[in-house]
Amino acid sequence: MQIGYARVSKAQDQDTAAQLRALKDAGVARVFTEHASGGRWDRPELHRMLDQLREGDVVVVWKLDRLSRSLKDLLHLMEKIEAAGAGFRSLTEAIDTTTPAGRMMMQMVGAFAEFERAMIRERTRAGLEQARLEGRMGGRRRKLTARQEQEIRESVGSGRRTAAQCARLFGVHPSTVSRLLQRAT
Repeated sequence: MQIGYARVSKAQDQDTAAQLRALKDAGVARVFTEHASGGRWDRPELHRMLDQLREGDVVVVWKLDRLSRSLKDLLHLMEKIEAAGAGFRSLTEAIDTTTPAGRMMMQMVGAFAEFERAMIRERTRAGLEQARLEGRMGGRRRKLTARQEQEIRESVGSGRRTAAQCARLFGVHPSTVSRLLQRAT
């Protein structure tokens, strides 16, 4: 059975009429319609459709972006459809995973997505390495300078001040001072 999915954003001036007409012309028997952003994952009609898929069904959409705006989410949805033993067809992009050419097209899309993720990881690693070479470290900035830390250790160690007094003096939380003193021992 062909199962359609039509979606428009929540904007008032958008409607699904053109999508529904195209899906009907394609011979779709049942259509799940939704008014939600494609970037959101909490779309009840989409999940209802995915839950009802059976082996041999074909999910039909007017355009790929009706299913998802994110390539990562699109590939995730394709995996769910494939796991159910169903196929996928996009009317506008002429992708049909029930044919060998359509499966090849989706594998190419997946390969490009994997390449994109690898490139992002590589650029991130290079950026972090460059920052380290420039003396910058990732994470949160230190609350206390090395000199302030030394002063706290000496003040508490000699008994001149308590940890709570040092925390108030330097404007930090008492647990910051406690962790500092624990590292010193």
